[in-house]
Formats: sequence, C-alpha cells, structure tokens
Amino acid sequence: MDFPPVQPKPPSGLGLGSSDAKIAYPPGVKEITDKITNDEVVKRLKMVVKTFMDMDQDSEDEKQQYLPLALHLASEFFLRNPNKDVRLLVACCLADIFRIYAPEAPYTSHDKLKDIFLFITRQLKGLEDTKSPQFNRYFYLLENLAWVKSYNICFELEDCNEIFIQLFRTLFSVINNSHNKKVQMHMLDLMSSIIMEGDGVTQELLDSILINLIPAHKNLNKQAFDLAKVLLKRTVQIIEASIANFFNQVLVLGRSSVSDLSEHVFDLIQELFAIDPHLLLSVMPQLEFKLKSNDGEERLAVVRLLAKLFGSKDSDLATQNRPLWQCFLGRFNDIHVPVRLESVKFASHCLMNHPDLAKDLTEYLKVRSHDPEEAIRHDVIVTIITAGKRDLSLVNDQLLGFVRERTLDKRWRVRKEAMMGLAQLYKKYCLHAEAGREAAEKVSWIKDKLLHIYYQNSIDDKLLVEKIFAQYLVPHNLETEERMKCLYYLYASLDPNAVKALNEMWKCQNLLRSHVRELLDLHKQPASEANSSAMFGKLMTIAKNLPDPGKAQDFVKKFNQVLGDDEKLRSQLELLISPTCSCKQADVCVREIARKLANPKQPTNPFLEMVKFLLERIAPVHIDSEAISALVKLMNKSIEGTADDEEEGVSPDTAIRAGLELLKVLSFTHPTSFHSAETYESLLQCLRMEDDKVAEAAIQIFRNTGHKIETDLPQIRSTLIPILHQKAKRGTPHQAKQAVHCIHAIFTNKEVQLAQIFEPLSRSLNADVPEQLITPLVSLGHISMLAPDQFASPMKSVVANFIVKDLLMNDRYLQSTGEKNGKLWSPDEEVSPEVLAKVQAIKLLVRWLLGMKNNQSKSANSTLRLLSAMLVSEGDLTEQKRISKSDMSRLRLAAGSAIMKLAQEPCYHEIITPEQFQLCALVINDECYQVRQIFAQKLHKALVKLLLPLEYMAIFALCAKDPVKERRAHARQCLLKNISIRREYIKQNPMATEKLLSLLPEYVVPYMIHLLAHDPDFTKPQDVDQLRDIKECLWFMLEVLMTKNENNSHAFMKKMAENIKLTRDAQSPDEPKTNEKLYTVCDVALCVINSKSALCNADSPKDPVLPTKFFTQPEKDFCNDRSYISEETRVLLLTGKPKPAGVLGAVNKPLSATGRKPYVRSTGTEPGSNVNVNSELNPSTGNRSREPNSETSETGVSENEENPVRIISVIPGKAEPVKNKEINSDQAAPGNLSADRGKKRPATASGAENIQQKAEEKKADETGPPVPPKARRGRRPKSESQGSATKSDEANKAAGRGRKRAAGGQESPGGLEAGSAKAPKLQDLAKKAAPAERQIDLQR
Repeated sequence: MDFPPVQPKPPSGLGLGSSDAKIAYPPGVKEITDKITNDEVVKRLKMVVKTFMDMDQDSEDEKQQYLPLALHLASEFFLRNPNKDVRLLVACCLADIFRIYAPEAPYTSHDKLKDIFLFITRQLKGLEDTKSPQFNRYFYLLENLAWVKSYNICFELEDCNEIFIQLFRTLFSVINNSHNKKVQMHMLDLMSSIIMEGDGVTQELLDSILINLIPAHKNLNKQAFDLAKVLLKRTVQIIEASIANFFNQVLVLGRSSVSDLSEHVFDLIQELFAIDPHLLLSVMPQLEFKLKSNDGEERLAVVRLLAKLFGSKDSDLATQNRPLWQCFLGRFNDIHVPVRLESVKFASHCLMNHPDLAKDLTEYLKVRSHDPEEAIRHDVIVTIITAGKRDLSLVNDQLLGFVRERTLDKRWRVRKEAMMGLAQLYKKYCLHAEAGREAAEKVSWIKDKLLHIYYQNSIDDKLLVEKIFAQYLVPHNLETEERMKCLYYLYASLDPNAVKALNEMWKCQNLLRSHVRELLDLHKQPASEANSSAMFGKLMTIAKNLPDPGKAQDFVKKFNQVLGDDEKLRSQLELLISPTCSCKQADVCVREIARKLANPKQPTNPFLEMVKFLLERIAPVHIDSEAISALVKLMNKSIEGTADDEEEGVSPDTAIRAGLELLKVLSFTHPTSFHSAETYESLLQCLRMEDDKVAEAAIQIFRNTGHKIETDLPQIRSTLIPILHQKAKRGTPHQAKQAVHCIHAIFTNKEVQLAQIFEPLSRSLNADVPEQLITPLVSLGHISMLAPDQFASPMKSVVANFIVKDLLMNDRYLQSTGEKNGKLWSPDEEVSPEVLAKVQAIKLLVRWLLGMKNNQSKSANSTLRLLSAMLVSEGDLTEQKRISKSDMSRLRLAAGSAIMKLAQEPCYHEIITPEQFQLCALVINDECYQVRQIFAQKLHKALVKLLLPLEYMAIFALCAKDPVKERRAHARQCLLKNISIRREYIKQNPMATEKLLSLLPEYVVPYMIHLLAHDPDFTKPQDVDQLRDIKECLWFMLEVLMTKNENNSHAFMKKMAENIKLTRDAQSPDEPKTNEKLYTVCDVALCVINSKSALCNADSPKDPVLPTKFFTQPEKDFCNDRSYISEETRVLLLTGKPKPAGVLGAVNKPLSATGRKPYVRSTGTEPGSNVNVNSELNPSTGNRSREPNSETSETGVSENEENPVRIISVIPGKAEPVKNKEINSDQAAPGNLSADRGKKRPATASGAENIQQKAEEKKADETGPPVPPKARRGRRPKSESQGSATKSDEANKAAGRGRKRAAGGQESPGGLEAGSAKAPKLQDLAKKAAPAERQIDLQR
C-alpha cells in the first residue's frame, strides 16, 4: 500500500529519549530527511540497516547512541513512505531494533506499536515474489521476526488480535510453491509462537487458519493448506479447545453467525480429522448428536462426513469411538432414502480400507440388500463387487451371498448388476487365477449360479447369461485352443442343473438360427399371401427371442424389409448362419452387417442395437470345425493321461465323460463341424472304452453327425458297423438304443443291418436268464418302432409267445431284498433283473405299437387290458405274492407310463377307455413317492410338447392330495407352464382355433370333473370331508385357470359345469349313483367358481362343447336344477375351520391313501367320525396354505420304508366276525364280504399293505364259491369311518387289492389308525377292542 508523502515530525513521547535528542546516524550516513531523493534515502537506509544488522543485544553504548534513530525510523515519514524499497529497509531496521532492544521495545506507545507491527506485516507481502531482487531482504525480515518472536510484544496491546489476524492472512496469502522449506518453517515459527504463547485463539484468528482448509481455498493455494495443516498439527493441544468451541456453537447451539465458515463445518471436520484426529476429540460427540437430527438433509450431510472419516485409509475412528460407529451404522436403516444410499456407498471404501470392520457391516448390508428402494439394492451390489474386485479377501462368503440373492431381484437393473459383478469376479479369480487356487475355489460357485439364471422366464436374463458366457465364462476372443480348453474344463466342473442350462442355451441359439434360416428361405420364394403370412409368423417368433418383444417386433420388421432390399446383406446373413461358418468368419460378418446398418448421424440407434442382439445370439462365436477338433484333442489327452486335468480340479474320468457329453450336445447344434476323419477316429477310440457313459455318448455323436460317413469315410464305416452291432446285442440298454438309432440314421442299407441284429436276438430270448434279456428287449423294441413295415409282423409272435406269456405272466424268483427291508422303492442297482426285464418288456410293447400306428390286429386293446390289469393288481400281475413292494412300484410306474405313451398316438388314444384313463391317472397318487414324482415329470414333459390330449392335464388336479409340499408345488408349476404354452400356441397359430377343444386350457374342466367324480375316494356324495377333498382338487386346477379372466373364461367354465348337469355320465349313463356323484362335483365346482370370481355371472361368449367320450348328449326335455350340496355344506366348504393336524412328526408321516394326506380316526364313542387334515382353501393362497404338520419335506422321501405294524394291548380271540355290514346300494354284491372282517390281525404282519392277507386266505372257506371278480380300481376307497364303504368291484375279495394308500393315518390318544384304506372292519375292531392301537409309519 502506498501513502502520500508526509513531512517528518520530530519524535516525541517515544520514551528513552527527549524530543530534543539529536539523532545520531552511523558513520558515513548523512541525515535522512524528506529533502533528499528516494534513491538517496534508500542508499542511506541501507547503511543504517547494515549497522543494525551488525549490532547485538550486548552493545549498550550503541543501543543508547542509536536510540533516537530508532525512534526516528518509526516516524510517519518512514511508516507511510510511498517508496517500496524505503518501507522494506525501514521494516528490516525495525525488526533489528526489536531484536537489539529485546525484551523491552524502545516504543512505549501502544498505538505506535500497533502501527509499527501492522507496517511490518504489510511489508511481509513482498515474500510472495521469490524472483524479486529484494526477496532476500524480505526473507531476512521474516527470519528475524520469527527468530526473535517479535510479535509476542503485541500480547500487551488490547487490540493485538487485529495484528495477528492481519499477519496470519498475509502469510497464508503469500505462501506459494516457489518458497523453500526455510520460508515455511519461519512462517510456522512465527504463527505457532503466537498461538502457543497467547491466552487463546479468537474465532477470527481461527477462521484465518481454517479458511485455508475449505476445498475452494485448498484448490486455489495448496501451499497455504499445507501450511495450515502443519500449523494445526504443531499447536493441536492449544488450538483444540478453540476448535471445539467453534463447532459447539455451530453444531449444537446452531449459532451459525459466529463465523463466516459455519456453512463449511463438515468440510472442516473432514480436513481436521485428516490432519490430526486429536483436533476433534470434543467434536465427535457433537456429530453423534447431529446423526439423530430430525432433519433428513442434515443427517445426510453428517453421514457423508462420517463416511469419509470412518472410511479413510489410516482412520481408526471406528475402534477409538465405538459409540459414534454404532450410531453411524444405525443410519443404514434410516427412514430417509438418500441417507441409506449414502451409507451403502460408504461401505465399499470401508471394506477396502478397513477389512476388520466387514463383520460389523455385513448385517447392515444384508438388510439393505432387501431394501424396497431399487437404487439401494443396486448400490449394495456395487459396493460388494467393487471391494471384491480390489481384493477377494475383503468380502466374506456372506457378502457374496447377498449378491447371489440379488441375481433373482424383481428389478432388471439390480439383477443385471449382480450378474455382471459375479461374472467379473469369476473371470478375474477363476479364469485368470489372479489370487491363487484358494480364491478360485471361493468363487467357483459363480459359474453354476450364472447359468442357473437361464431358467428364468425373462428374455433379458437369458440374453445376459449368453453375453456373460461369451465374454466372461468362455471369452470368445481367446485363441481356439485356449477357448476350448476353457470350455472343456468349465463343462466338466458344472453342476447338473448348470449343464442343462448351458445345453438349453445352445439349443435356443440353434433354434433361433433355424428361424432366421427359414426366414431367408422365405425371401427366396416368390411373393404371395401365404408367403407373407408365414414370414410374419416367423418375424414374430424371432422378436420373442429379443429384449422388449413389443419394440423388437417393429425393429425386426424393419430389418426384414432391409433384407428384402439388400441382397448383399442377405448373403452376409446366410454365411453367418451356415453350418460351415467359422468363428472368425462370424466375427467379420457381424461387423459387416452392423456397419451397413449403422447411421453416422444417429449416435444412439435402437434399431442397430436390436439387430446386434439378434446377431450375437445366432453367430457361432465359440464352435466351428477347428474348435471341435481342439476339443477332441483335449479329450484324447485326458484319455492318454497327458492332460492338465488334476491341475484344473477335475479327475481324468470326469473330464473324459464330460468331454463326451459336451461333444454330444454340440453334435445336435453343430453336426457339420464334426465331419473329419480325425474326430471320428477319436470317437471310435471312445467306443472301445470301458466307461459305459462314454461309449453311449460316442454312439449318439455318430448318430447325430454321421450322415456322410458312408459316402465320404468308408474306412470309418467299416470299423463302426461291427461295434454298433456288438453294442446293440450286448451293450448296456442305453448303448443298444443309441446303436439301433445310429444304424437307422446313417446307413442306407439299414434294413439289412437291423435284420442282422433282430433275428439272432429274437431267437435267443430266454426268460430264465433275465439279466441277459434287458439289452435284447431294448434293441428289439427300437428296431420294431423304427422299421415297423419290416419287423412288426415277426415281432407279434415274439410278443404273444414270449413277452406276455413267458415273461410278464410268470414270476420266477422268490421275494427279494426289497420285501425284507420293506422299502417301496429301491435304487436301480437293487432292482431284480427280472423286474428290469419286465419293465423293458412293457416298453417293447409300447414301441412295437407306436411303430405300427394302427390297431387293425386289436393288439393295442390287448396291451391296454394287460397294462390295466397290472395297475389294478398293484404291479403283481400274477398275484402270487412273490414280488417285492419296490419291484411292484417299478411295474406300476411302467404300466402307467406305457398307457400315457400310447395315448400320445391318436389311433390308440381313441381306444383308451375312461376306466383305463382313470387307472392311469391314479398313478399320480401312488403310495410310492418316486412313482408319483417320475410319473408327474413324464406327464408334464408330454403335455408341454402338446403330445398328450388335453384330458391328461386333468390328472394334475389329483396332485392336490399329495402330502408332500414340493410335489404339489411342482404340479402347480407344471400347470402354469402347460396353460401358458397352450394359450401362446393358440395366439401364434390362427389355425389352432379349429382345434380349441383339444388346446384351450379351460376345456380341461369337464375332464377334471369327470375324473374326480370317479375318484375311488369319493364314495359318499354328501360326506363333507370327501367333498372337501374334491374342492381341494378342483381349486388346485381352477386357481391357475382363473388367474386371468381371458375372453370371459370364468363364465365359460361356469357354463361348462352347468351344461354337464344337463348330461349323463357316458361311462355309466343309467347308474343313478354315478350321475349323482358327477352332478355333486359339478355343484362343488360351481360353488368354487362363484365364490372366487365376480365375473363368472356374465354371459359366456360361446357355448362349450363337452367331450362325448365322457358325457352323453343333453336330452331335450331333461332339466336338472337340483342342488346336490346343501347350503350348510356349501358354507362349510368355503368357510369351514381348518381341521386339526395329527400329533406325529412330519418326516415319516403315514398316509392313509395313495398320495393322500393322513386321516385320523377316533375309536372312542364316535367311531364313525372323520377328521380330515386337508387344509381349507384360502382365497389368497389357494392350495399352498396348508398346516405345517401336513407337509412332508421332499428330502425325507428318498426311500419308502415300511415299518411293521405295531399292535398295543390287543386281546386275542375277542373279535367276532362282522355280520350285516352296511354297504352303499350301488356297491352291494352277494358274496362280496369277508366273514372275518372284524378279526384282529397278528402283530407279525409284514406291513400295512398286507394287513388283510390272512382275511383273504380265510375268505374262500367262509363265503363259499366267489363271485367272478370285477375289474379292480387302482386305489382303494377310504374306510367306512371316513365316510365311505368298499365298492363292489373292490370288495369281491377279502382285501379287494386295489391301489394301496401310502400309509396309515396319524395316531392320536386313544385313537386307532387307518392302517389300510380297504379295511372297513377296523371300525368294528375298534368297537370290540377299544384298547387296541396301531401305528403304521410308512416313509414315502
């Protein structure tokens, strides 16, 4: 600052000298006045400066001599001199004067002292320019002031704070990166001495320091920030109190006016903490107070601050201040979304910088991973994945588990982030092995999990899995050998479900390729209406395989238009999908097509993105001829033992088997790539291996890919034929099947080849050696199916003379181990060879008939009768009791599956009677869990492919009675899938409207009603408990059908039920009881439909057609307006209380009916009471809401144990034969009842199923000649105590051996269990012997 010239006044009142004292100048220095020029003043002052510089404190004479000069230099002339150099020299002199005269300054006036120090402070601004010629003098000034601590004199002044503030601001403003450490050190010394030796730091002075920490200032002058940082560190003990007071005023008391820095408190706290946490010792509790503020934005600011404090690398705040840490963690559950979001973002830095805190964070991240806000769930994933990518050890298995869960999130953005994050971790730690084997094992589950997502319905999920597979699991940009090695060992290490998903992925891509190929073929045909219609259908199919099918349709149409106009583009696309396209060619084609469709003026091109999606799905980026060759070489190395199998974590055997399975799958999708002598030579080598699975896969590969072997590779052909013959005759059943199909597929002289197998096998069949029968039966069955014209007739004699008469109608062995251990199911290896042979014999019958595809010889009728007899006899066709229960289960399953297989052929479906259909249906309620499971899977598989008639979907309604929750859930999923497929098929195929009776899902209702009306458990139409069962079954199906009211379907179904009441049961049209049951089921169905839908009362869009096979034509004058269920029953069905569950545990819960839930029967004063544990139908949960005790875990049913009957306190000889047993009018038949039905059974009975055996043996003696038996049903009715009596067709023998229940009911105090469903006499037994109790516990 420059001042106007001022006339010097003689110094007065400055102490030590009088106003008249003569000023003594150093030798050679003339008087300094305003009369001389500035240059002369500067020259003379330099000599004065030199004199003062050389003086020290001990020079008393000189001090006295120059005292007037010292006073003169403090005059206004010098302090306000406009010349910069003059002021600098004067300041240097004054600094030396303070040094020389210390500790007492020669200036006693406070005002003068203030002027002097403000003057000196102003001169310190010259330190800014280090290149100035005068910089050394400025440095000398600073050094002198710092060394002497001259400013400490100011403490005596009242307004010293003004001087200090000016000094601090000056120093912070002049410091820059051109200053050396000495400058910074002197500045620090100067300022720290003021802070350390003062009485305290005022707010203004504190602000002058803290302002340099604010981000805006920090970025402008980094050196000032560093200076303030070091100053605070040096003075932490003194300045901490002032800092605490400042933050207390602002944070707690809310006095923001105390400082201009109030709005920057959180920035300041962050910087101060980074400088030295001790500066904030008293501030942290204030932050805890702020964390609990009612203001969400304020909490957010504090959370952001603390996130930085806790998350910084060297911070130990979390361990030093646990209360604040716990309070901060509580913000993860804050009601304010931005606060939770900020908390989650913090976790990433915390995990990376403080792994020891991961345990504290895990629980909170778990809760946030289920946050209702999508953004927070998304950021939880980002947090965990970011830390995991930095170092896998930073994230524990629980944190990775949260990401795993989110792969199934309801929001696409979250799922995508989770899947991509896991894929990146897999590539980093498994593929590249960046952290060793231990880390690779930690995330080895990722590959399976990612592929499992391919099972999801969303097309976005499927496409992302395909992208992840191509970029992360098996990167397509690797060299062929490396890529195939990656695929080879990946496939060998996948779990079975992941393998299925991967196979499905290739299958879907191949199917889409075929759709595009068909589209291109349509472009080659001349334009026509039919062509346009076919093309439109194909475009819609392709659009469904792309994201957002609605928009995709428009883009696909546009792409199709471009294809029609651009022949070159079509040729590129044809090359891309051709079987001979290599991976490199595919890459070029994709780029070329994308380049042609790109629009430079349109950076974001949704159309191009959609086309890229399509090209990525159909482009063969992994597999070509070179890749197959590389895979085969890898497998050869595994066979030779020279591969790196063990290093890759798989055994050589596993690698070989998985390699063959992989090649087998690829042989379906890329058959042309296999056509090379080298590949086939390796496959021949596999055929000679002892591993059955390997040989089987090799045969199937030949079958899929060997169409040109006969013409192009005669040497391979000559070697292959004898091997296939040998496998067809003496290989495993699976090998035999594949060998026969292989011969049929790839050889032109197939008839000769098959005859060479058929003739010796048909002649050498010997039922006495069943273990040698299985493979021949498989081969003969498939031969007769593939070449019916040639072998159907010769096979007829084999079937009649050997299959039926010699094999199926004879039991050549005694009871096997299955009878001794009481199991209802045994592993394959424990099944007797004869039963395996019988199962294959049944399959042979079916294949023979499927090959013929006609019933001219009535062979199908005979076969169906045979299969029905097997179901009625529970699998023991000969009824000689020489076959174990587990073997009987196998045969029941085979018989039911055979009927279902024959029903897939229209000519045989027509001749299957309703009774045979019902027998087949009851297999899904079999007492054996595995029979129910496998049969349901076969049923679903056939229905999904639209191979079975619609009536077979009604069978799933019976699954409502399955006691195992998982089986009911599976059945429900099957129904959902089947219904959606049928509806989609109708939409996509306009011609399907002509076949609505066989396609429309709602048409299953009449079939279901008829099936349930003939349920063997439904014997008393007015029994409430039986009606509850019927309602459960009806709702099990109707709940799925009524999810949507498509085309007024609710009214349509109601109309069907009403129309059925106007017809008669075609199965027994003149039987009143049968029709009554049919009408009762209709009324229950109407009751359920009316209660669940308000839309069912609308008019039906069309009149439904009822199947004539099950219902007669309605009579003109017939009117059936009677209600077959009372109003009370109706209320009970809809609102009845849940019935009590049994007291036994759910693991080995006994069943009282095949596939049914248990029933408890009392033996007290009300022996006829019936308590059904089937739960009531809940409108919101449907069939899924059942009592806990009624559920049986699927894991607990892997075996079917039968425990012996345990009789407690039975008094022998007390039971009397039952006379005058009451029977329903439609079931009574003379001679049908056993005279000893009331007799007690001995305790040595082998199981519940044989509980009536002795009664059967004695029956003939007591009842005389038996009435010719009627055809028995596949499942016994419930006992009389459950509201039913035995039917005439089941009571013609003592036990009426129909399909058995799964087990007895649960035991209750004083109760008698229904050990067998066909023992009505147990009610009387209970009356005769009240103390008797039975416990029959069958593990399903």
